[in-house]
Amino acid sequence: VQLQASGGGLVQPGESLRLTCTASGSTSGIRTMAWYRQAAGKQRELVASISKDRSTNYADSVKGRFAISRDNAKNTMSLQMNSLKPEDTAVYFCNADVVIITPATTEAFYAWGQGTQVTVSS
Repeated sequence: VQLQASGGGLVQPGESLRLTCTASGSTSGIRTMAWYRQAAGKQRELVASISKDRSTNYADSVKGRFAISRDNAKNTMSLQMNSLKPEDTAVYFCNADVVIITPATTEAFYAWGQGTQVTVSS
């Protein structure tokens, strides 16, 4: 499974951005998908996650401002980010929990996309 993130950029406080993650490869094995972020000098943290049946989970810091969604038919996941704050500045990564089952074996792993930079600054 390969993940490709896009949509980052430079915005002013209060503005919006939409990130998209597109999956390819053995996408039928994708279960939960998530967005993580890592600010300079800080640890990577979970921003939001969405299960295959679209149950969602958010970090307290983004609740009410960010919305995660996915389109299983198109193998995409999005993060709508509204009311952005300078503290949202970070590199954002998409992540997928993958389980691939064949007659011979079961393979489970986490796939990561390359990061996309989000900068919120006036």
